[in-house]
Amino acid sequence: MPDWLTELVTAIAASVLAITLHEAAHGYAALALGDPTAKEAGRLSLNPLRHVDPLGTLIVPGVLLLTQLLTIGRVEVMFGWAKPVPVNILRLRNPRFGMVAVAAAGPAVNIALALAAAFLLHPVQAGLLPDAVAVVLFRFLLLLILANLVLGLFNLIPLPPMDGGRILGGLLPPSIGIPFLRLDRFGLLFVVLILFLAPQIVPGWSPMQWLLDYAVTPAIRLVLLAAGHPVQ
Repeated sequence: MPDWLTELVTAIAASVLAITLHEAAHGYAALALGDPTAKEAGRLSLNPLRHVDPLGTLIVPGVLLLTQLLTIGRVEVMFGWAKPVPVNILRLRNPRFGMVAVAAAGPAVNIALALAAAFLLHPVQAGLLPDAVAVVLFRFLLLLILANLVLGLFNLIPLPPMDGGRILGGLLPPSIGIPFLRLDRFGLLFVVLILFLAPQIVPGWSPMQWLLDYAVTPAIRLVLLAAGHPVQ
């Protein structure tokens, strides 16, 4: 298998796993807190196909992957989204703080999965596997760490409908939090505009690069340190 195809397959596998578990975590958290909406809709599943959004799960990540592989020969940034898991906050036992917990579940699972991947690097590095298998598995685990931390931290942006926005909206006093959460319909558009227009307005500044440099990269270092890897 050509190196670029191996890279593509492992990157897609890491991204799909990160996105699937992120969305499933919302549904399982909601069910645990009293809302069976996701279960009733057949979305309480670890089957990636149940969570596929054609644009966010396939097209956008695919374009990012191919663009990076064809230009710099490696994958450094992944971004995508899945079909949102339906949650009815009015069915939660405690709608306000239940919403906070449901929103936090996705990023929390991403961070936990990144940490698990970091621990799994140890047996891969132990020399117990054939070199060809170890190289592919090692790369997959690194991409799994990256995909989960990018997805988890990006979703913590404090604007609805991002998870961070819903967490902030639930923690604010209702007189402020409810109007804030009503920005849901415009929040994602605002985030996308920042990502694509900010570099045009402020030459040399990239919000995504800023996220990578000041959030994702330090988070990767912390995850590797927590898993017992030497980090300079």
